[in-house]
Amino acid sequence: MVIYRVTAHTGNRLLAGTTSHISIQLRGTEAESEEHNLKHIKGFQQGSVHTFEIHCKASLGELISVKLYSKPFMGLLYNQWFCDKISVNTPEGDTILFPCYCWLDCNERLVLRPAKASLVFQDTNPIAQRQRTRQREEQQKLFRWRVYAEGTPQVIDCDTALALPAEVRFSFSKETEFYSSAGKQLAALKLTGLAGSRRSWESISQLEEILCENINKTFEYIQEHWDEDEFFGYQFLNGLNPMMIQRCSKLPENFPVTDEMVKASLSGSSLEQEMKKGNIFLSDYKMLDGLVGNVVSGRQQYLTVPLVLLYCNTQGMMMPIAIQLRQKPSKENPIFLPTDSKADWKLAKIFVRNAEFGVHEVDFHLLRTHLLSEVFTVATLRHLPSPHPLYKLLFPHTRYTLQINIMARTDLISKDGAITMYAGVGGESLEKLMKRATASLTYSSLCLPDNISERGLEKVPNYYYRDDGMKLWNIINKFVEAFLSHYYQHDELVQKDTELQRWISEIFTNGFLGRARSGIPSSFQTLEELIKFVTMVIFTASAQHAAVNNGQFDFGGWMPNYPTALRKPPPKEKGQTTEGAILETLPDVSTTVNGMAVLKLLTKDSADHYPLGYFPEHLYDEDVPCKLIKDFQKDLRELSDLIEERNKKLELPYTYLNPKNVDNSVAI
Repeated sequence: MVIYRVTAHTGNRLLAGTTSHISIQLRGTEAESEEHNLKHIKGFQQGSVHTFEIHCKASLGELISVKLYSKPFMGLLYNQWFCDKISVNTPEGDTILFPCYCWLDCNERLVLRPAKASLVFQDTNPIAQRQRTRQREEQQKLFRWRVYAEGTPQVIDCDTALALPAEVRFSFSKETEFYSSAGKQLAALKLTGLAGSRRSWESISQLEEILCENINKTFEYIQEHWDEDEFFGYQFLNGLNPMMIQRCSKLPENFPVTDEMVKASLSGSSLEQEMKKGNIFLSDYKMLDGLVGNVVSGRQQYLTVPLVLLYCNTQGMMMPIAIQLRQKPSKENPIFLPTDSKADWKLAKIFVRNAEFGVHEVDFHLLRTHLLSEVFTVATLRHLPSPHPLYKLLFPHTRYTLQINIMARTDLISKDGAITMYAGVGGESLEKLMKRATASLTYSSLCLPDNISERGLEKVPNYYYRDDGMKLWNIINKFVEAFLSHYYQHDELVQKDTELQRWISEIFTNGFLGRARSGIPSSFQTLEELIKFVTMVIFTASAQHAAVNNGQFDFGGWMPNYPTALRKPPPKEKGQTTEGAILETLPDVSTTVNGMAVLKLLTKDSADHYPLGYFPEHLYDEDVPCKLIKDFQKDLRELSDLIEERNKKLELPYTYLNPKNVDNSVAI
C-alpha cells in the first residue's frame, strides 16, 4: 500500500468556493487510482487549501494527469468550483504541480496535466498523447473564428461575453467595475446634464467649467499648452500616437512647400539643407483620403487628410512648420504656416488633431493592439495545449482580451455604439479605414526596433516613447530568448513542433489574411525567427497597448486637443477664420461630453489588473523558468526606477511605458 498526498487549492476570486462533491483520480504510466471523494467538513471555501490522502495498492508510475469531477451535494445543491491548482506528493518523495485555474461545473470533468512543460513530440506516453490531442480538439470547438468584416482580421465567434468560457471572462470584480457604462462615466464626470445639448461652446474657456475634480497634472498641462506649437509637435513623439511621424528626405510631390514659406521657421536655413541634416519630418494622413465624415446628432461631420511638415530645431524641439489639409494641392487647399493669422493656424492644427483621432483610434489602437492581440489569443487557445511552453509563456498576455474586444464591437463600433454615435470616423468610413489599415500592416511596423529604423527616428531627441519602448522591447526579448532557448535547443525542434507550426499558420491566415507581402511568417524555420515573433506578440499586448491606450483621457479629455468630430469643412482660403468659426467647427456640447465619457471609460483603472511581469498563476515548477521570471521582474523594476528618475527632470513626465503602468494584456 502506498500513499499519495493531494493538496487542493481553491481560488481566491469571489464565489470560487463550492459545496459540491469533488472527486479526484490520479493517472500514472503504470496504473490509475480509484476515484476518490475529497471530503472536507467545511467544503471548499474561497481561498482554502486542503490536503487529502489517497491510498493505492502500488505506485502508479510517473504521474500523467489528474482528473477532477464535480457532483451536486445530496444530488440537489451544486455550484461551480474555481480550482487554482492541485499538488501531489508521491510515495517516491516527489512533489508534482498540476495547474488548473479553471471553473469546474457540476457533473463536469477536468483533466489536468503536470506543470512541467513539454513539446508535442516529447509527450511520448500514448495516454498523454491522447489527452493532449483531446484538449486541442475541445479547445477548437470552444474557440472558433468568425469573419467580422471582409479584409480585416478574423475575431472570436461569440456575440456576447456570456458565450465565452468562464475562465476567459472578466473576474467578478472586473465585471462589476467595467460594466459601468459611458453613461455612468458621464455621472462620475458630473456631465450628465450636458449629454443632450447640441449647442456650440461659447468659448474655449467655458470648457474649464465642466472639468471634473480628479484630473491629473498631465491633463492640466495639456489644458494650458494644447494650442502651442511646441506641444503640438511634442505629441507626434510622445502623445497618443507616436507612430505616424517619419524623417523626410524629399518632399512629397503633392505637398509643395517652398523655402519662402518656411524661412522664418528655419532661421535662415533651407529645406534642402535641413533635410540633409535629418531635421525635417513628415506626418501624412493619406489613409483617410476619400472617406466621408460621419453624421453626428443629425449633423454632417467633416474629415481632412492632412500633411504636416515638422522641423526639429536646435533646441531639440519638434515644431510644425507647414500644414496642408487635403492631399491634392490647389488654390482652394492652402498650405497653412505658423506665420499666418493665429486663428488660421490654430484651426489647421485642430483639423490635424481630429485626423489624428481617426487614425489613432482605428489603426494604431483598435487594429494594431486590440484585434491583433485577439488573433494571438484565439490561435494560442486553439493550438497550444496547457503543457506547451509557449502556452505557459503567453497565457498572462491573453487575460480578458476576448471579452474586452467583444464589448468594443457591441458597445463602441456597432451601429449604435459610442464611437459611431460621436466620432467623425464612424459607420462605413470606419470599416473602410479598418480595411485600409489591415492592408497596410507589415511585420516590421509591429517590431519596434525595425519600425524606428524605417521611420528614421533613431537620433531624434526627447523621443521618450522610443527610449522607454526600446528598453522594454530588449527586456522582453531577453526573457523570451532565454525561455524559448531552454525548450528549443536547436532549429530542428522548432521545425518539428507541429503545434507551434499550426499556431503561426493560423495567425498568418486568419489574422493577416495570408498576405505574404506583410512580412508576417507563415511558419518558423529557426529559433531566432520564433524569438522575434513572440517578443512582438508580448510587446503588442502589453507595452504597445499601454502606449496608445493609457493616455486617452489625459490627452483627449481636453476636447480641443483631440476633437472626436468637426462640424465644418476646412477653410478654402486664408484670412477668413475667426474664433467664432473655430467654436462652430469644434464638436457641440453633447459630442464633447459624451466623447470625454468614452475616453474616461477606456482608460479607467481597474482594481483587477496585472502589470507586466506579474504571473499570478503558478504554471511552472521547473527551476529554469522560475529563475527567468525573477530575472525578468528584476529588469522591469530597474527600468521603472530609471524612468521615474528621468521623469523627475521633465516638465511633462512620460509615464505610459513605465513597467508599473503597463498591463500584461489588452484588458481595457
